[in-house]
Amino acid sequence: MTRDEPVTADPPESAMHTTGTDHVTIWGSNAEDTVAFYRDLLGMPLVLRQPNLDDPSQTHLFFDTGDGRMLTFFVSDDRDADTAPQATPTGAVHHLAFRFDPDRFRTVVGALEADGRTYNEFDRGIFHSLYTSDNDGLVVELTTDVYEIPDDRRGEVLATAQRIREGEGAEYAQAEHLRRALEELDLPVVEHDLPDAATGTGMD
Repeated sequence: MTRDEPVTADPPESAMHTTGTDHVTIWGSNAEDTVAFYRDLLGMPLVLRQPNLDDPSQTHLFFDTGDGRMLTFFVSDDRDADTAPQATPTGAVHHLAFRFDPDRFRTVVGALEADGRTYNEFDRGIFHSLYTSDNDGLVVELTTDVYEIPDDRRGEVLATAQRIREGEGAEYAQAEHLRRALEELDLPVVEHDLPDAATGTGMD
């Protein structure tokens, strides 16, 4: 694949097409610390707890991320949490990202601070993000869109913003590209009131 490979929301000519993300599973530490972060801080309901069917000595926790997609963990009480940053070699998970309601942005910031969590805040152009880490040092991004994007049109909107960005020679997708993509697709343009922040991209 080259830099010129087309970006499009059209399905590729492939033998199969996925219909969505069912779940992502993380090798976690223990249940108590995992539940404290993902349920009690991030607000994800714990919807299923059972043995790891491949290794019954482990427990398998299922959290609903908010749209019916699951985030699951293999945990064991004999593993202590370790908040040191994780190494991310090729093939490793760099970070997890979860969307939240832009109207609750300041509430989310306050919750992180009340929990004693360090975080970084960035304006990423088409979205606004807070970066923190979980009980095991995995980077977690809490993100919200600058403009309202319908879930069933997200890929189409982003691919259109990409075409507009490339046409302008911009380094990355910015809010203006997203607004113009929404207008081009005859979608409502609803901008969220988010605070100013650095991009954090090294391009400032």
